[in-house]
Amino acid sequence: MKFGYARVSTRGQDLEGQIQALQNEGCEEIYQEFVTGTKREKRKEFNELIDRLDEGDTLVVTKLDRFARSANDATSIIEDLFDRGVRVHVLNMGIIENTPTGRLIFNIMTSFAQFERDMIVERTQDGKALAKKRPDFREGRPKKYNKKQIDHALQLLEKASYREVEQMTGISMSTLKRANKKLQK
Repeated sequence: MKFGYARVSTRGQDLEGQIQALQNEGCEEIYQEFVTGTKREKRKEFNELIDRLDEGDTLVVTKLDRFARSANDATSIIEDLFDRGVRVHVLNMGIIENTPTGRLIFNIMTSFAQFERDMIVERTQDGKALAKKRPDFREGRPKKYNKKQIDHALQLLEKASYREVEQMTGISMSTLKRANKKLQK
């Protein structure tokens, strides 16, 4: 039986492209989840699928980084699957053969995938370190409303309820309450 696995890191990302590719490949069941791929123990659906696979089954993923994020993890998973007689098909690579050449190609590709991930992390850290040197640097998400907008909303609270001010300004009640609490201190 062919089983597919689709994963994205966050709910804001879209699984549809992966699911469509897996359906086109003839997967009879597709496991899917919204979870970061860095920690295998947190990938509940993936672990459930791996446990379910039997001899003669095929695991299909669209790309290698959906399968594993580190070379060690990928090697461990693939060895377990090969020992159990499960085939692995990575759509953008092909079927991973349980042969010396197949394992070599797989190990090379997983090494490149891990290298790519490590480079992304390094660039992110470099960018953050550079940004921290700027005097206007602020950690976290940028503020949605500026001080003038918040002050105006707080003035409106003198004559209107939190809900009414939220409707007038679009500023949430929780943001208004936090700002009002800060003002009271």
